[in-house]
Amino acid sequence: QVQLVESGGGLVQAGGSLRLSCAASGLTFRYYTVAWFRQAPGKDREFVGAINRSGGTTYYAESVSGRFTISRDNAKNTVYLQMNSLKPEDTAVYYCAADSEPPTYDSGRYDNWGQGTQVTVSS
Repeated sequence: QVQLVESGGGLVQAGGSLRLSCAASGLTFRYYTVAWFRQAPGKDREFVGAINRSGGTTYYAESVSGRFTISRDNAKNTVYLQMNSLKPEDTAVYYCAADSEPPTYDSGRYDNWGQGTQVTVSS
């Protein structure tokens, strides 16, 4: 059974940093694309970024490009989301998702999801 577990969320002041982790089990991790999405209260889930299987290519939403960095350690079955220069509008529940297909911003294309971790950025 595939399981994705996010961690690292919390409360941070604007301008601060957080690093989220997504630990995977129950799958051959190196064969899976991993993406991060977020959902703020009252808003639709939105794409944050994604990383391909090898970790050699990453994709970002325009709203986080230059501030967020996705990386992965296939030996540890873990993907990371480093978030710098955080803004209050980054406040959301952050989810990781995995799929065997190439990266996409379309949340409907991902079959496996974590439970989410809350990130709150105070002004």
